[in-house]
Amino acid sequence: MTSKIGKNYEIDKVDLKILSLLMDDAKIPYTEIAKKVYVSGGTVHVRMKKLEEMGVVRGTTLKMDYSKMGVDITAFMGVYLEKSSLYDQVTQALKTIPEIVKIHYTTGNYSIFLKIHCRDTKHLREVLHDKIQKVEGIERTETFISLEETLNRHIDLGV
Repeated sequence: MTSKIGKNYEIDKVDLKILSLLMDDAKIPYTEIAKKVYVSGGTVHVRMKKLEEMGVVRGTTLKMDYSKMGVDITAFMGVYLEKSSLYDQVTQALKTIPEIVKIHYTTGNYSIFLKIHCRDTKHLREVLHDKIQKVEGIERTETFISLEETLNRHIDLGV
C-alpha cells in the first residue's frame, strides 16, 4: 500500500511501519525503530522529517489520566448554531476556553461537537453557563457526561 502525498513523496510500507511503532510508543528511539524496520536510524529521521513537513505527523502527545490530577469530568457537547455561517466566529471564541480540548464540525443534529474536561460538576456548570453559552452565535447546547472511556487508540495502518 502506498499513498501519494505532496508532489514528490509517496508513503510506503516502511513509513507506515515507522508510524505504527510510534503510535504504540511515541517515546521509542529512532534507533530502535530502525532495527525493527530494517533501515538505518538516519533513514527513520529523514522519513519522519518528511512526514512532518507534509503534515502527516503533527507532533506527539501524552496520554493523560486527568482524574489523577483532580480533573474528574469528561463531557461531550453538541452545539446548535443560530446560523451555520457563524461557525468560524463561534469556533474562534470556543478556542479561547481552556476546558475545551476538541472541536469538531459535524453533520447531523449539531453543527459543532466539543470534548471538555472539568474538575467536577460544579466546574462543568460554570464552563457551560459562564463561558460556552455566552458565546455569540450559539443557539443552544446539549451536554453528555462520560462515565468511562473504554477505548482510546489510533487506527490500524495495516502493517
